Amino acid sequence: MRVSELARAGGVTAETVRYYTREGWLPSRRDSHNGYQLYDDEVLGRLRLIDCLRCLGLSLKEIKRILEREEQGCGSLLDLDPRLVEKLPLLHSRIRELQALASWVEQAGRPPSPHCYGAEAPCLKQLMAELARQHGRSIEHAPQ
Repeated sequence: MRVSELARAGGVTAETVRYYTREGWLPSRRDSHNGYQLYDDEVLGRLRLIDCLRCLGLSLKEIKRILEREEQGCGSLLDLDPRLVEKLPLLHSRIRELQALASWVEQAGRPPSPHCYGAEAPCLKQLMAELARQHGRSIEHAPQ
């Protein structure tokens, strides 16, 4: 796949793909006919990993170190960066937030049922209240 296709599939910009490629994080090959950079399907998983690690708050420098050690065959991701265990409360919080958002979108996208007189689609305030509640739960259960 080309840069734009990988970017679209990975949920990032084409410039992000180009940057990661320049850094050597996303292996590519050149199409001999037109010079386009081409990526294997396997690279999409690597791109998603990088994006997930960024969402967890790891710096590009930390991610680079993880990817370099992985290329050298240095164990599991947790062996490469044991601080990821500390990110578990954040991961669980994000999962709950995304589940709440997905549920809200599903409910908002449903046509009103003729059997639910006066029922309205869930409002945005309800979603914000649920997200605040989910965030509060992650703070309450975070390790000290």
